[in-house]
Amino acid sequence: EMARDMSVDVQVIEDKVEELEEVNPMLGHRGCRLGVVYPEITEMQARAILEAAVEVAQDGVTVIPEIMIPLVGTIEEFRHQRRTIETTAEKVFDEMGNRVSYMVGTMIEVPRAALIADRIAAEADFFSFGTNDLTQLTFGYSRDDAGKFLPFYVDHKFLVADPFQSIDIDGVGSLVKTAVKLARSVKPDIRLGVCGEHGGDPSSIRFCHSVGLTYVSCSPFRIPIARLAAAQAVGE
Repeated sequence: EMARDMSVDVQVIEDKVEELEEVNPMLGHRGCRLGVVYPEITEMQARAILEAAVEVAQDGVTVIPEIMIPLVGTIEEFRHQRRTIETTAEKVFDEMGNRVSYMVGTMIEVPRAALIADRIAAEADFFSFGTNDLTQLTFGYSRDDAGKFLPFYVDHKFLVADPFQSIDIDGVGSLVKTAVKLARSVKPDIRLGVCGEHGGDPSSIRFCHSVGLTYVSCSPFRIPIARLAAAQAVGE
């Protein structure tokens, strides 16, 4: 139905779905890579966020959307996506006769992004460390398949813990520390947080606090534990 409404042939959509199918989507055409090749996807998502924001602002609710660009590995990707969002925002504000403030930040999920975090921070309003993907890409483990050997690794002390449950401080943590240091060297007050399973793990929260992250984001059922752990980390 929707394809017809948009005057697109259903077969065209089916062909595109087939063409975009991947063997290893974790390392594939996703995140900002999809938005770079198909800017209309980023435009559609930015438009949805900003139209909704303007609507609630007109109802008297104060709202400042934080738009996060995922899987950035190069400054060029971030620039392209930020430009696309800003152009879309201007169109939405013109159409709706109203404006809202908004922020554009990025997910640090690719090790390369952590290593060039100063360049990205110069142009981003905030960072959130996507530690699930950062762990996958740092270890070269697929989160979906590593369950076959991770319990063995933990039992036999190849790893102190499952790195998807508790952040790997030596490796992944080192990339986070590097990124924090580089980002703050150019933008001392940049907001830095973490989102992923680690956001609800007490030892990971302690680590995040120790390196100067300002917030954690996690799934709803982990919030009570996360709040307690964050309070304890601050108390220490």
